[in-house]
Amino acid sequence: MVNGTATSVDYTLRKRSVLRDYRCGRLSVYDVCDAHPEIRRIAANVGEDTRSMCPICKRERLRLLNFVYGRGLDRDNGRVFSTRTIFDGLREKYPDFTCYMVEVCTSCNWNHLVRSIHFENTGGN
Repeated sequence: MVNGTATSVDYTLRKRSVLRDYRCGRLSVYDVCDAHPEIRRIAANVGEDTRSMCPICKRERLRLLNFVYGRGLDRDNGRVFSTRTIFDGLREKYPDFTCYMVEVCTSCNWNHLVRSIHFENTGGN
């Protein structure tokens, strides 16, 4: 067991604001469906399935990517990990890192930062 803290920031309100602005015409589909081709490729190949349909095209389920960044991660810095790996393995291996959870639609290029979680281990068992 890892002793430590996890500080989370949820971006649901920002997502609601973007979707509201899109639906009322203040943002175009090009403004909200702007995923970089590399993000889309990663989502298609290693993204985790979600139960949520894309809020824009409503044709495809969203894929979840967990990007991990932090000092001391060496070759793992900037990589995508499964949610299970982050909570079961990375927290024990690295003392301090941040995970950015991004949802992506591989059909229309919608992408949005869902949550960021900063993990800080305090040591001990």
